[in-house]
Amino acid sequence: MTPTEEQEELRSAVRALLARHEGAAAWHPLTAQIGVAGLAVPEEYGGAGCGAREVHVVMAELGRALSPVPYLGSAVLTVQALLASGDRAACKELLPRLAEGRAVGALAWAERGSWDPAAVRARAERGPDGAWALTGTKEYALDGAAAEVLLVAARTDAGVSLFEVAADGAGVLREAAVTMDQSRALARVVLDGARGRLLGTAGDGERVLRQVRDAACTALAAEQVGASERCLELTVAHAKDRVQFGRPIGSFQAVKHRLADAYVLVESARSAALGAAFAADAGAPEAGRAAAVAKSVCSEAFSVVAAEMIQLHGGIGITWEHEAHRYFKRAHATGQLFGPPAEHRARLAAELGLWG
Repeated sequence: MTPTEEQEELRSAVRALLARHEGAAAWHPLTAQIGVAGLAVPEEYGGAGCGAREVHVVMAELGRALSPVPYLGSAVLTVQALLASGDRAACKELLPRLAEGRAVGALAWAERGSWDPAAVRARAERGPDGAWALTGTKEYALDGAAAEVLLVAARTDAGVSLFEVAADGAGVLREAAVTMDQSRALARVVLDGARGRLLGTAGDGERVLRQVRDAACTALAAEQVGASERCLELTVAHAKDRVQFGRPIGSFQAVKHRLADAYVLVESARSAALGAAFAADAGAPEAGRAAAVAKSVCSEAFSVVAAEMIQLHGGIGITWEHEAHRYFKRAHATGQLFGPPAEHRARLAAELGLWG
């Protein structure tokens, strides 16, 4: 699972750009100069035709920088949902805009804190004129408050289905959520008879969302690895510089052990995340299992390493002036995003026939 020369060049380019452009200002140069938004979009729709490994590279760098750009919500969730729907007309219309970064997409999916595709309760009813009307409330829609392209999962008589809804249309209320991790924008989307266009086949939504969930977990695991790696780098640097009792604290055996344990967690998480990305690109039958493993392992590793970062920094680690708290918040937020580790372990166990 060694990165190719092109993937290393992509990593260097993204890292250098993020060092020059902070915060949301990085989105335009990332899309215009590097083309990150179109990496996973097929060439026929204006993208680069790359796969999960290239997405892994970008997500890891965004995680290192705790970047707030809408890559995960738009270039991963929305793009993968459109592709999985199999609706070529919608892909031809929407994907070029998303690939070029001219539009940001959002997938309104979760309800009542659950990302389980079977848990969708929002309803889509077809009127006498053949138009679909959607009603329900969606939570935790990534970049949902500002997105120009809005996809919504709703239940029809045929089952869960995927719809495109006019983001600022009648019957659509979008509210930015107050989040613990202020570097990731989430929104609540309330639908009250909003008009929607069916994407793909009615009743095919659960399959689409399962596929999207695996892609989302694989991408998020890469972000968690990148952020964990940065936490460890900052903590090691602090342990070398901080002097107590006339010597750097990193020379004390207890600190060495804690840093070594954190290193093992980061490298184990890296293997799990890369394994999921390689399985996805290979179309392996176990790709879904690899995604569940990656989400579970990387979530827990990031939480532990971020906590160790605060502990080993001492007093400064709990101040607003230091960035340790930002990584800690991102760790706990991403641990819950797309479902907590225990949920994915249960899903894995069920797929292996070990539970329920």
